[in-house]
Amino acid sequence: MAERNLIYFVADVHLGLRLRDPAEREARFIDFLKGLPAESMRALYLLGDIWDFWYEYRDVVPRSSSRVVAQFIRLMDAGVEVWFCPGNHDIWTYSYFEELGMKRFEQPYHVTIDGKDFCLGHGDLLGGAPFGYTLMLKVFRCRPLQRLFSTLHPWLAYRIGLGWSNSSRRQHAHYEFPGEKAPIYQFALAESQKRHVDIFLFGHYHAHADMTLPSGARFCILKDWLGGGTPHAVFNGASFELHSPASPAE
Repeated sequence: MAERNLIYFVADVHLGLRLRDPAEREARFIDFLKGLPAESMRALYLLGDIWDFWYEYRDVVPRSSSRVVAQFIRLMDAGVEVWFCPGNHDIWTYSYFEELGMKRFEQPYHVTIDGKDFCLGHGDLLGGAPFGYTLMLKVFRCRPLQRLFSTLHPWLAYRIGLGWSNSSRRQHAHYEFPGEKAPIYQFALAESQKRHVDIFLFGHYHAHADMTLPSGARFCILKDWLGGGTPHAVFNGASFELHSPASPAE
């Protein structure tokens, strides 16, 4: 039996986003999942915003998710752990993924893998965020409002959610990581002074970043899947590789 030493990481696939070719993006992600070497994998970490909008009812889940979820189940059936951290677009996950066998974690998540200390998360809110954005997420996480939203018919709820999501994306047509002034970088800088971390890895910012902190820790941002390719990272127990190139469109 092959040694299970491979850990894969992905973020910001934004399945369902009506931008460019959503069907092609979903097919590309499914092909990526199918091509993962399950027999030598230990875990797959999903670092948020895999879906552009996800709202989970007690008895209803999005139909469009079934082919991707089937691949997660296939990996878990093959012995691969699938971990997920909710992003700001798919925060309304309550129990469905856990019932399937996936493991949920909240950011910042510190984990030691084969002697390397990782700090993982989606990346939003870490290091601070504008007041309006913070208020919006508080509203989204408000239990009474969630219960009220759940009274809407799923067809209407998803039209509202996807409409909001697409409007948000049109306001941010181009992404470029702001470097050391980014809140997430400042978070990692402060965190690395409080505890030992070898690798910080996040999503959310949609643009590739690979930097070294003064502590010697590696600071990485996974690029989104909107511009093509299969942005991801992989750790084999000894080395960490970031496959997150800039989009040809940028």
